[in-house]
Amino acid sequence: MGKFKETILKLLFEHSSPSGIALGTAIGVFIAILPVYGLHTVLVIVAAILVRPANKVAILLGTNISLPPTLPFITWAGYELGRFVLRGDIAPLAWTDFKNITFEKVAKLYPTLFLGSIILGIILAIITYFLVFFITRKFKMRTDAARV
Repeated sequence: MGKFKETILKLLFEHSSPSGIALGTAIGVFIAILPVYGLHTVLVIVAAILVRPANKVAILLGTNISLPPTLPFITWAGYELGRFVLRGDIAPLAWTDFKNITFEKVAKLYPTLFLGSIILGIILAIITYFLVFFITRKFKMRTDAARV
């Protein structure tokens, strides 16, 4: 067996317990929600190295919540949550904000978006952890029962 195939198999089955898969997926979802566009891959690699009990493939798969069709909704939800928490005189996010976008507009919106996205990411990561944990545990119990 080649080194590449061995590495892929190790990544797939390393920490493949329900908790390892759930942790990896939750971390991936959290990273995907963060508005650090262009840095998600770097964060996935760092998380895969630092969080040893997490399934590495699950981290990568968890980031797939942030795809082009879902990105506007994630951005809107993060910004609105940030507005709610900050309770200041912060204007709601509108589609017109994206017309003729400038660095100044982004700089003005970003702190609210970042704060809200961290909170949203934590909430979704917790929900994802428990959902994936119970699904993978049930699947593992069924496959173990089928082997007996």
